[in-house]
Amino acid sequence: MTSSRNKAGKNTVRGKMYRLLLQMFIPIAGIFIIIFAMIVTRNLMYASVSGNIVKASGFNQNFKNEVDNQMYLYVTGYSSDIPWEDVASARTLAGDLLKNTSNPEGRKAMMNVLTLCENLSTYMQRIERTKAYDERMDQLETNIYGITQLIEDYIYSYLYYEAGEMASIQKQIDLWLTIEIIFVVAVMLIVTPVVLSRAVKISRSITDPIMAMNSRVEQIGGGDLSPQTPVETDDVNLALLSTGIEDMAARLDKQIELNREEQIKLRDIELSLIQAQINPHFLYNTLDAIVWLIEIGKNEQAEKMVTSLSSYFRSFLSDGRDIVTLAEEKMHIQSYLEIQQVRYIDIMEYDIDIDPSIEKTKLPKMTLQPLIENAIYHGLKPKRGKGRIIVKGYKEEGDIVLKVFDTGLGMESSELEDLKKRVLNEDTTSFGLTSAYKRLKLLYGDDCSFDIESTPGEGTSISMKIPGKAVIDDETIL
Repeated sequence: MTSSRNKAGKNTVRGKMYRLLLQMFIPIAGIFIIIFAMIVTRNLMYASVSGNIVKASGFNQNFKNEVDNQMYLYVTGYSSDIPWEDVASARTLAGDLLKNTSNPEGRKAMMNVLTLCENLSTYMQRIERTKAYDERMDQLETNIYGITQLIEDYIYSYLYYEAGEMASIQKQIDLWLTIEIIFVVAVMLIVTPVVLSRAVKISRSITDPIMAMNSRVEQIGGGDLSPQTPVETDDVNLALLSTGIEDMAARLDKQIELNREEQIKLRDIELSLIQAQINPHFLYNTLDAIVWLIEIGKNEQAEKMVTSLSSYFRSFLSDGRDIVTLAEEKMHIQSYLEIQQVRYIDIMEYDIDIDPSIEKTKLPKMTLQPLIENAIYHGLKPKRGKGRIIVKGYKEEGDIVLKVFDTGLGMESSELEDLKKRVLNEDTTSFGLTSAYKRLKLLYGDDCSFDIESTPGEGTSISMKIPGKAVIDDETIL
Protein backbone atom coordinates (compact mmCIF):
# COMPACT_ATOMS: atom_id res chain seq x y z
CA MET A 1 0.00 0.00 0.00
CA THR A 2 2.80 2.42 0.93
CA SER A 3 4.63 1.69 -2.33
CA SER A 4 1.46 2.25 -4.36
CA ARG A 5 0.84 5.57 -2.59
CA ASN A 6 4.40 6.70 -3.21
CA LYS A 7 4.05 5.89 -6.90
CA ALA A 8 0.74 7.72 -7.03
CA GLY A 9 2.31 10.70 -5.26
CA LYS A 10 5.18 10.74 -7.71
CA ASN A 11 2.78 10.52 -10.61
CA THR A 12 0.70 13.41 -9.15
CA VAL A 13 3.77 15.62 -8.72
CA ARG A 14 4.99 14.69 -12.17
CA GLY A 15 1.57 15.45 -13.61
CA LYS A 16 1.50 18.88 -11.95
CA MET A 17 4.99 19.59 -13.31
CA TYR A 18 3.95 18.62 -16.80
CA ARG A 19 0.79 20.78 -16.58
CA LEU A 20 2.82 23.73 -15.30
CA LEU A 21 5.29 23.35 -18.13
CA LEU A 22 2.45 23.11 -20.65
CA GLN A 23 0.81 26.26 -19.26
CA MET A 24 4.11 28.08 -19.65
CA PHE A 25 5.11 26.73 -23.01
CA ILE A 26 1.81 26.94 -24.93
CA PRO A 27 1.60 30.79 -25.03
CA ILE A 28 5.37 31.04 -25.43
CA ALA A 29 5.25 28.60 -28.34
CA GLY A 30 2.42 30.58 -29.93
CA ILE A 31 4.35 33.84 -29.80
CA PHE A 32 7.48 32.09 -31.05
CA ILE A 33 5.56 30.59 -34.00
CA ILE A 34 4.22 34.02 -34.98
CA ILE A 35 7.71 35.57 -34.88
CA PHE A 36 9.14 32.62 -36.76
CA ALA A 37 6.43 32.87 -39.43
CA MET A 38 7.19 36.57 -39.89
CA ILE A 39 10.91 35.86 -40.28
CA VAL A 40 10.23 33.03 -42.75
CA THR A 41 7.93 35.28 -44.80
CA ARG A 42 10.55 38.01 -44.95
CA ASN A 43 13.23 35.49 -45.86
CA LEU A 44 11.11 34.20 -48.72
CA MET A 45 10.60 37.75 -49.94
CA TYR A 46 14.33 38.40 -49.58
CA ALA A 47 15.14 35.23 -51.51
CA SER A 48 12.71 36.21 -54.26
CA VAL A 49 14.21 39.69 -54.61
CA SER A 50 17.79 38.39 -54.52
CA GLY A 51 16.85 35.84 -57.17
CA ASN A 52 15.50 38.63 -59.37
CA ILE A 53 18.72 40.58 -58.91
CA VAL A 54 20.75 37.52 -59.87
CA LYS A 55 18.67 37.07 -63.02
CA ALA A 56 18.93 40.74 -63.90
CA SER A 57 22.67 40.58 -63.34
CA GLY A 58 22.79 37.97 -66.06
CA PHE A 59 21.79 40.61 -68.57
CA ASN A 60 24.46 41.12 -71.19
CA GLN A 61 26.46 44.12 -69.97
CA ASN A 62 27.48 44.84 -73.56
CA PHE A 63 23.93 44.54 -74.92
CA LYS A 64 23.83 48.04 -76.42
CA ASN A 65 27.31 47.89 -77.98
CA GLU A 66 26.79 44.44 -79.46
CA VAL A 67 23.34 45.18 -80.91
CA ASP A 68 24.44 48.60 -82.21
CA ASN A 69 27.59 47.19 -83.79
CA GLN A 70 25.83 44.24 -85.41
CA MET A 71 23.10 46.47 -86.80
CA TYR A 72 25.73 48.92 -88.08
CA LEU A 73 27.55 46.09 -89.86
CA TYR A 74 24.25 44.93 -91.31
CA VAL A 75 23.29 48.40 -92.53
CA THR A 76 26.72 49.01 -94.06
CA GLY A 77 26.66 45.61 -95.77
CA TYR A 78 29.57 44.05 -93.90
CA SER A 79 27.30 41.45 -92.32
CA SER A 80 24.09 39.70 -93.22
CA ASP A 81 23.12 38.85 -89.63
CA ILE A 82 20.58 40.78 -87.53
CA PRO A 83 20.92 40.30 -83.74
CA TRP A 84 17.50 38.76 -83.20
CA GLU A 85 18.84 36.45 -80.46
CA ASP A 86 20.11 39.35 -78.33
CA VAL A 87 16.71 41.03 -78.50
CA ALA A 88 14.94 37.75 -77.72
CA SER A 89 17.20 37.19 -74.70
CA ALA A 90 16.42 40.65 -73.35
CA ARG A 91 12.68 40.05 -73.93
CA THR A 92 12.79 36.66 -72.13
CA LEU A 93 14.71 38.13 -69.20
CA ALA A 94 12.21 41.00 -68.84
CA GLY A 95 9.28 38.56 -68.96
CA ASP A 96 10.75 36.34 -66.23
CA LEU A 97 11.52 39.32 -64.00
CA LEU A 98 8.05 40.77 -64.49
CA LYS A 99 6.46 37.51 -63.26
CA ASN A 100 8.55 37.43 -60.08
CA THR A 101 8.66 41.15 -59.18
CA SER A 102 6.27 42.76 -56.71
CA ASN A 103 7.92 46.20 -56.53
CA PRO A 104 5.78 48.64 -58.59
CA GLU A 105 8.74 50.59 -59.96
CA GLY A 106 10.55 47.39 -60.90
CA ARG A 107 7.46 46.04 -62.68
CA LYS A 108 7.08 49.31 -64.54
CA ALA A 109 10.71 49.16 -65.68
CA MET A 110 10.29 45.58 -66.97
CA MET A 111 7.05 46.42 -68.81
CA ASN A 112 8.92 49.27 -70.47
CA VAL A 113 11.73 46.87 -71.45
CA LEU A 114 9.19 44.48 -73.00
CA THR A 115 7.63 47.33 -74.97
CA LEU A 116 11.03 48.58 -76.09
CA CYS A 117 12.04 45.07 -77.20
CA GLU A 118 8.91 44.88 -79.35
CA ASN A 119 9.67 48.30 -80.81
CA LEU A 120 13.29 47.35 -81.39
CA SER A 121 12.20 44.22 -83.28
CA THR A 122 9.82 46.31 -85.35
CA TYR A 123 12.53 48.83 -86.30
CA MET A 124 14.97 46.04 -87.09
CA GLN A 125 12.39 44.50 -89.41
CA ARG A 126 11.84 47.89 -91.00
CA ILE A 127 15.58 48.28 -91.65
CA GLU A 128 15.60 44.80 -93.10
CA ARG A 129 12.90 45.81 -95.58
CA THR A 130 14.54 49.17 -96.40
CA LYS A 131 16.92 49.12 -99.39
CA ALA A 132 18.27 52.67 -99.47
CA TYR A 133 21.51 53.07 -97.56
CA ASP A 134 20.89 56.60 -96.31
CA GLU A 135 17.43 55.78 -95.13
CA ARG A 136 18.70 52.69 -93.30
CA MET A 137 21.45 54.69 -91.60
CA ASP A 138 18.91 57.30 -90.56
CA GLN A 139 16.67 54.61 -89.01
CA LEU A 140 19.71 53.08 -87.28
CA GLU A 141 20.79 56.32 -85.65
CA THR A 142 17.28 57.58 -84.91
CA ASN A 143 15.61 54.41 -83.67
CA ILE A 144 18.01 51.55 -82.93
CA TYR A 145 20.64 53.44 -80.94
CA GLY A 146 18.07 55.19 -78.81
CA ILE A 147 16.02 52.08 -78.00
CA THR A 148 19.05 49.97 -77.03
CA GLN A 149 20.15 52.75 -74.69
CA LEU A 150 16.68 52.86 -73.10
CA ILE A 151 16.60 49.06 -72.65
CA GLU A 152 19.98 49.11 -70.93
CA ASP A 153 18.91 52.06 -68.73
CA TYR A 154 15.69 50.34 -67.64
CA ILE A 155 17.56 47.15 -66.73
CA TYR A 156 19.91 49.15 -64.53
CA SER A 157 16.95 51.04 -63.05
CA TYR A 158 15.34 47.72 -62.22
CA LEU A 159 18.48 46.61 -60.41
CA TYR A 160 18.43 49.85 -58.44
CA TYR A 161 14.80 49.43 -57.36
CA GLU A 162 15.27 45.76 -56.43
CA ALA A 163 18.40 46.58 -54.44
CA GLY A 164 16.38 49.13 -52.48
CA GLU A 165 13.61 46.59 -51.94
CA MET A 166 16.14 44.04 -50.70
CA ALA A 167 17.63 46.55 -48.29
CA SER A 168 14.16 47.29 -46.91
CA ILE A 169 13.40 43.61 -46.41
CA GLN A 170 16.77 43.11 -44.76
CA LYS A 171 15.92 45.83 -42.22
CA GLN A 172 12.62 44.08 -41.44
CA ILE A 173 14.39 40.73 -41.03
CA ASP A 174 16.94 42.32 -38.69
CA LEU A 175 14.11 43.85 -36.64
CA TRP A 176 12.26 40.55 -36.25
CA LEU A 177 15.50 38.74 -35.47
CA THR A 178 16.18 41.26 -32.71
CA ILE A 179 12.68 40.73 -31.31
CA GLU A 180 13.14 36.96 -31.46
CA ILE A 181 16.51 37.13 -29.69
CA ILE A 182 15.05 39.30 -26.91
CA PHE A 183 12.08 36.95 -26.61
CA VAL A 184 14.28 33.85 -26.46
CA VAL A 185 16.54 35.41 -23.82
CA ALA A 186 13.50 36.35 -21.70
CA VAL A 187 12.08 32.84 -22.01
CA MET A 188 15.42 31.30 -21.07
CA LEU A 189 15.64 33.47 -17.93
CA ILE A 190 12.16 32.42 -16.85
CA VAL A 191 12.13 28.73 -17.84
CA THR A 192 15.73 27.73 -17.07
CA PRO A 193 15.43 27.60 -13.25
CA VAL A 194 12.24 25.55 -13.49
CA VAL A 195 13.61 23.07 -15.99
CA LEU A 196 17.15 22.81 -14.58
CA SER A 197 16.35 20.53 -11.66
CA ARG A 198 14.37 18.20 -13.90
CA ALA A 199 17.10 18.21 -16.52
CA VAL A 200 19.70 17.12 -13.96
CA LYS A 201 17.65 14.07 -13.03
CA ILE A 202 16.93 13.21 -16.67
CA SER A 203 20.56 13.66 -17.64
CA ARG A 204 21.70 11.27 -14.92
CA SER A 205 19.23 8.65 -16.09
CA ILE A 206 20.75 8.99 -19.57
CA THR A 207 24.46 9.55 -18.95
CA ASP A 208 24.93 6.62 -16.58
CA PRO A 209 23.72 4.02 -19.14
CA ILE A 210 25.69 5.81 -21.87
CA MET A 211 28.89 5.60 -19.82
CA ALA A 212 28.23 1.92 -19.22
CA MET A 213 27.69 1.36 -22.97
CA ASN A 214 30.83 3.37 -23.77
CA SER A 215 32.81 1.07 -21.48
CA ARG A 216 31.28 -1.93 -23.22
CA VAL A 217 32.18 -0.57 -26.67
CA GLU A 218 35.77 -0.11 -25.50
CA GLN A 219 35.79 -3.74 -24.37
CA ILE A 220 34.53 -4.82 -27.80
CA GLY A 221 37.20 -2.66 -29.44
CA GLY A 222 39.79 -4.43 -27.30
CA GLY A 223 38.61 -7.83 -28.56
CA ASP A 224 36.26 -8.88 -25.74
CA LEU A 225 33.28 -10.28 -27.63
CA SER A 226 32.03 -12.50 -24.81
CA PRO A 227 28.23 -12.31 -24.21
CA GLN A 228 27.15 -9.79 -21.53
CA THR A 229 23.84 -8.59 -20.10
CA PRO A 230 22.53 -5.38 -21.73
CA VAL A 231 22.59 -2.18 -19.63
CA GLU A 232 19.51 -1.71 -17.44
CA THR A 233 17.74 1.59 -18.10
CA ASP A 234 14.20 2.99 -18.11
CA ASP A 235 14.84 4.68 -21.48
CA VAL A 236 13.52 2.41 -24.22
CA ASN A 237 15.89 3.78 -26.87
CA LEU A 238 18.97 3.30 -24.70
CA ALA A 239 17.81 -0.20 -23.81
CA LEU A 240 17.42 -0.99 -27.51
CA LEU A 241 20.86 0.52 -28.22
CA SER A 242 22.52 -1.58 -25.52
CA THR A 243 20.78 -4.71 -26.79
CA GLY A 244 21.89 -3.82 -30.32
CA ILE A 245 25.51 -3.46 -29.17
CA GLU A 246 25.43 -6.92 -27.62
CA ASP A 247 23.80 -8.36 -30.75
CA MET A 248 26.47 -6.66 -32.86
CA ALA A 249 29.22 -8.18 -30.69
CA ALA A 250 27.66 -11.62 -31.09
CA ARG A 251 27.38 -11.22 -34.90
CA LEU A 252 30.93 -9.88 -35.08
CA ASP A 253 32.21 -12.86 -33.11
CA LYS A 254 30.33 -15.17 -35.45
CA GLN A 255 31.66 -13.34 -38.54
CA ILE A 256 35.23 -13.59 -37.28
CA GLU A 257 34.76 -17.32 -36.86
CA LEU A 258 33.28 -17.60 -40.35
CA ASN A 259 36.23 -15.65 -41.80
CA ARG A 260 38.64 -17.93 -39.98
CA GLU A 261 36.87 -20.98 -41.40
CA GLU A 262 36.95 -19.40 -44.88
CA GLN A 263 40.70 -18.84 -44.61
CA ILE A 264 41.13 -22.44 -43.52
CA LYS A 265 39.14 -23.53 -46.58
CA LEU A 266 41.31 -21.34 -48.79
CA ARG A 267 44.45 -22.84 -47.28
CA ASP A 268 42.96 -26.33 -47.87
CA ILE A 269 42.45 -25.38 -51.52
CA GLU A 270 46.09 -24.30 -51.73
CA LEU A 271 47.27 -27.55 -50.17
CA SER A 272 44.95 -29.61 -52.38
CA LEU A 273 46.23 -27.76 -55.42
CA ILE A 274 49.81 -28.46 -54.39
CA GLN A 275 49.02 -32.13 -53.94
CA ALA A 276 47.23 -32.20 -57.27
CA GLN A 277 50.14 -30.62 -59.15
CA ILE A 278 52.94 -32.64 -57.52
CA ASN A 279 51.33 -36.04 -57.81
CA PRO A 280 53.40 -39.23 -57.74
CA HIS A 281 52.60 -40.03 -61.38
CA PHE A 282 54.07 -36.75 -62.61
CA LEU A 283 57.21 -37.22 -60.51
CA TYR A 284 57.60 -40.92 -61.38
CA ASN A 285 57.09 -40.31 -65.09
CA THR A 286 59.58 -37.44 -65.06
CA LEU A 287 62.22 -39.53 -63.28
CA ASP A 288 61.57 -42.46 -65.61
CA ALA A 289 62.06 -40.15 -68.58
CA ILE A 290 65.40 -38.95 -67.13
CA VAL A 291 66.57 -42.53 -66.56
CA TRP A 292 65.52 -43.47 -70.10
CA LEU A 293 67.42 -40.53 -71.58
CA ILE A 294 70.56 -41.56 -69.66
CA GLU A 295 70.24 -45.20 -70.77
CA ILE A 296 70.07 -44.25 -74.45
CA GLY A 297 73.01 -41.90 -74.07
CA LYS A 298 71.16 -38.59 -74.35
CA ASN A 299 72.92 -37.12 -71.38
CA GLU A 300 72.54 -33.51 -72.44
CA GLN A 301 68.75 -33.88 -72.68
CA ALA A 302 68.71 -35.74 -69.36
CA GLU A 303 70.75 -32.96 -67.77
CA LYS A 304 68.38 -30.35 -69.22
CA MET A 305 65.38 -32.24 -67.86
CA VAL A 306 66.96 -32.50 -64.38
CA THR A 307 67.66 -28.77 -64.48
CA SER A 308 64.04 -28.09 -65.49
CA LEU A 309 62.77 -30.35 -62.71
CA SER A 310 65.00 -28.54 -60.17
CA SER A 311 63.82 -25.15 -61.44
CA TYR A 312 60.21 -26.39 -61.31
CA PHE A 313 60.42 -27.33 -57.63
CA ARG A 314 62.35 -24.17 -56.75
CA SER A 315 59.73 -21.92 -58.31
CA PHE A 316 57.00 -24.16 -56.92
CA LEU A 317 58.21 -23.73 -53.35
CA SER A 318 58.89 -19.96 -53.84
CA ASP A 319 60.30 -19.59 -50.31
CA GLY A 320 56.94 -20.51 -48.81
CA ARG A 321 55.16 -17.55 -50.40
CA ASP A 322 51.64 -17.91 -51.76
CA ILE A 323 51.85 -14.72 -53.82
CA VAL A 324 54.48 -14.48 -56.58
CA THR A 325 55.25 -12.16 -59.45
CA LEU A 326 54.17 -12.97 -62.97
CA ALA A 327 57.87 -13.32 -63.86
CA GLU A 328 58.21 -16.12 -61.25
CA GLU A 329 55.01 -17.74 -62.49
CA LYS A 330 56.47 -17.61 -66.02
CA MET A 331 59.63 -19.43 -64.85
CA HIS A 332 57.47 -22.05 -63.17
CA ILE A 333 55.39 -22.85 -66.24
CA GLN A 334 58.54 -22.68 -68.42
CA SER A 335 60.09 -25.48 -66.35
CA TYR A 336 56.83 -27.43 -66.35
CA LEU A 337 56.45 -27.19 -70.13
CA GLU A 338 60.09 -28.17 -70.72
CA ILE A 339 59.54 -31.34 -68.69
CA GLN A 340 56.27 -32.14 -70.43
CA GLN A 341 57.75 -31.47 -73.88
CA VAL A 342 60.37 -34.18 -73.31
CA ARG A 343 57.62 -36.61 -72.37
CA TYR A 344 55.28 -35.56 -75.19
CA ILE A 345 57.80 -34.48 -77.81
CA ASP A 346 55.78 -36.04 -80.61
CA ILE A 347 52.53 -34.22 -79.81
CA MET A 348 53.43 -30.96 -78.11
CA GLU A 349 55.03 -27.63 -78.90
CA TYR A 350 54.67 -24.51 -76.81
CA ASP A 351 55.20 -20.77 -76.84
CA ILE A 352 55.17 -18.27 -73.94
CA ASP A 353 54.50 -14.63 -74.83
CA ILE A 354 54.12 -12.42 -71.73
CA ASP A 355 54.52 -8.66 -71.99
CA PRO A 356 57.63 -7.69 -69.94
CA SER A 357 55.82 -4.58 -68.67
CA ILE A 358 53.44 -6.72 -66.58
CA GLU A 359 55.96 -9.22 -65.19
CA LYS A 360 56.01 -7.45 -61.81
CA THR A 361 52.28 -8.06 -61.38
CA LYS A 362 51.55 -10.18 -58.31
CA LEU A 363 49.17 -13.13 -58.38
CA PRO A 364 48.63 -16.46 -56.54
CA LYS A 365 51.29 -19.00 -57.43
CA MET A 366 50.27 -21.87 -59.70
CA THR A 367 47.59 -19.79 -61.37
CA LEU A 368 48.59 -20.83 -64.89
CA GLN A 369 49.82 -24.43 -64.40
CA PRO A 370 46.32 -25.92 -63.91
CA LEU A 371 45.25 -24.29 -67.19
CA ILE A 372 48.32 -25.66 -69.05
CA GLU A 373 47.86 -29.12 -67.57
CA ASN A 374 44.23 -29.09 -68.67
CA ALA A 375 45.34 -28.12 -72.19
CA ILE A 376 47.84 -31.02 -72.35
CA TYR A 377 45.68 -33.82 -70.95
CA HIS A 378 42.29 -32.78 -72.35
CA GLY A 379 43.32 -30.91 -75.48
CA LEU A 380 46.51 -32.28 -77.06
CA LYS A 381 46.69 -35.91 -75.84
CA PRO A 382 43.25 -36.98 -77.18
CA LYS A 383 44.07 -35.44 -80.57
CA ARG A 384 46.17 -37.26 -83.13
CA GLY A 385 49.16 -35.37 -84.41
CA LYS A 386 51.20 -32.53 -83.00
CA GLY A 387 49.60 -29.56 -81.31
CA ARG A 388 50.72 -26.31 -79.75
CA ILE A 389 50.16 -24.59 -76.41
CA ILE A 390 50.42 -20.79 -76.34
CA VAL A 391 50.54 -18.77 -73.12
CA LYS A 392 49.94 -15.04 -73.44
CA GLY A 393 49.91 -12.13 -70.99
CA TYR A 394 49.18 -8.50 -71.81
CA LYS A 395 47.45 -5.32 -70.69
CA GLU A 396 43.96 -4.44 -71.80
CA GLU A 397 42.34 -1.17 -70.68
CA GLY A 398 44.34 -1.16 -67.45
CA ASP A 399 43.61 -4.80 -66.59
CA ILE A 400 45.94 -7.81 -66.86
CA VAL A 401 44.80 -10.55 -69.24
CA LEU A 402 46.31 -14.06 -69.08
CA LYS A 403 45.38 -16.66 -71.73
CA VAL A 404 46.25 -20.28 -72.40
CA PHE A 405 45.47 -21.53 -75.94
CA ASP A 406 45.79 -25.04 -77.27
CA THR A 407 45.30 -26.39 -80.79
CA GLY A 408 43.90 -29.61 -79.45
CA LEU A 409 40.70 -31.57 -79.80
CA GLY A 410 38.36 -28.78 -78.72
CA MET A 411 34.85 -29.23 -77.37
CA GLU A 412 31.29 -29.24 -78.59
CA SER A 413 29.09 -26.41 -77.32
CA SER A 414 27.19 -28.69 -74.93
CA GLU A 415 30.43 -30.05 -73.47
CA LEU A 416 31.80 -26.51 -73.14
CA GLU A 417 28.71 -25.27 -71.31
CA ASP A 418 28.85 -28.27 -68.99
CA LEU A 419 32.50 -27.49 -68.17
CA LYS A 420 31.72 -23.83 -67.49
CA LYS A 421 28.91 -24.84 -65.11
CA ARG A 422 31.20 -27.23 -63.26
CA VAL A 423 33.83 -24.53 -62.83
CA LEU A 424 31.36 -21.84 -61.73
CA ASN A 425 29.67 -24.28 -59.34
CA GLU A 426 33.10 -25.35 -57.99
CA ASP A 427 32.64 -28.95 -59.01
CA THR A 428 35.60 -31.03 -57.82
CA THR A 429 35.57 -33.13 -61.01
CA SER A 430 37.34 -30.19 -62.68
CA PHE A 431 39.57 -29.47 -59.71
CA GLY A 432 42.42 -27.65 -61.46
CA LEU A 433 40.24 -25.12 -63.28
CA THR A 434 37.84 -24.83 -60.32
CA SER A 435 40.63 -24.10 -57.84
CA ALA A 436 42.14 -21.45 -60.15
CA TYR A 437 38.72 -19.80 -60.55
CA LYS A 438 37.88 -19.92 -56.83
CA ARG A 439 41.20 -18.41 -55.76
CA LEU A 440 40.70 -15.51 -58.16
CA LYS A 441 37.17 -14.90 -56.87
CA LEU A 442 38.31 -15.02 -53.24
CA LEU A 443 41.07 -12.47 -53.92
CA TYR A 444 39.46 -10.11 -56.45
CA GLY A 445 35.70 -10.70 -56.13
CA ASP A 446 33.69 -9.41 -59.10
CA ASP A 447 36.68 -7.40 -60.38
CA CYS A 448 38.08 -10.51 -62.10
CA SER A 449 36.73 -12.72 -64.88
CA PHE A 450 37.34 -16.32 -65.96
CA ASP A 451 36.20 -17.52 -69.38
CA ILE A 452 36.53 -20.64 -71.53
CA GLU A 453 36.08 -20.75 -75.32
CA SER A 454 36.40 -23.78 -77.54
CA THR A 455 35.86 -24.88 -81.14
CA PRO A 456 35.68 -28.59 -82.06
CA GLY A 457 38.78 -29.69 -83.97
CA GLU A 458 40.52 -26.33 -83.51
CA GLY A 459 41.24 -26.06 -79.81
CA THR A 460 40.39 -24.37 -76.55
CA SER A 461 41.20 -20.99 -75.01
CA ILE A 462 41.04 -20.24 -71.28
CA SER A 463 41.39 -16.60 -70.29
CA MET A 464 41.38 -14.75 -67.00
CA LYS A 465 41.33 -11.02 -66.34
CA ILE A 466 42.50 -9.44 -63.08
CA PRO A 467 42.47 -5.75 -62.12
CA GLY A 468 45.80 -4.11 -62.93
CA LYS A 469 45.54 -1.72 -59.96
CA ALA A 470 44.77 -4.42 -57.37
CA VAL A 471 47.36 -4.66 -54.59
CA ILE A 472 47.74 -8.03 -52.88
CA ASP A 473 50.48 -9.50 -50.78
CA ASP A 474 51.28 -12.82 -49.18
CA GLU A 475 49.04 -12.05 -46.19
CA THR A 476 45.98 -11.81 -48.40
CA ILE A 477 45.31 -15.54 -48.53
CA LEU A 478 46.87 -16.65 -45.25
